[in-house]
Amino acid sequence: MIKKIYETHLQVKNLNDSIDFYQNKLGLKLGTITRNAAFLWVGDLGHQFLGLWEVSNNTEIQPRHFAFEVELDFLKHSKIWLEEKGITVIGSQGKSNIEPIVQIWMPAASVYFLDIDGNKLEFISMLDDTPKELDYVPYLSEWELLNNLE
Repeated sequence: MIKKIYETHLQVKNLNDSIDFYQNKLGLKLGTITRNAAFLWVGDLGHQFLGLWEVSNNTEIQPRHFAFEVELDFLKHSKIWLEEKGITVIGSQGKSNIEPIVQIWMPAASVYFLDIDGNKLEFISMLDDTPKELDYVPYLSEWELLNNLE
């Protein structure tokens, strides 16, 4: 049956600027460019890709959300990595952007940021812990403390 999402697509205002963002800032590999679209590989070639479709200036883009899976060690330092590239790191789920947050039902740690068209992107890393029932969204440091106390 279904194994993964192979591709996803976004509308962008400026194709060249978006290629620069995803290729040069996030490190995706350019596959091909057509007249009004570009396709970039996510991770290993041939496994997943992101399609960018340029729309006319009078077309309103509805921002989308998706996540890139990353290693936990990278995730813990990704805020600095993103900010050094001029990328805005944002808070989510009522939390600020000071550190990764934990999706307790998975559990997974996440850092959120915006692309140049306002799409909400996420770095996510699954945690080797048991999901917890909490009445709040913890920061990763809080989650790690809770797990160390058990």
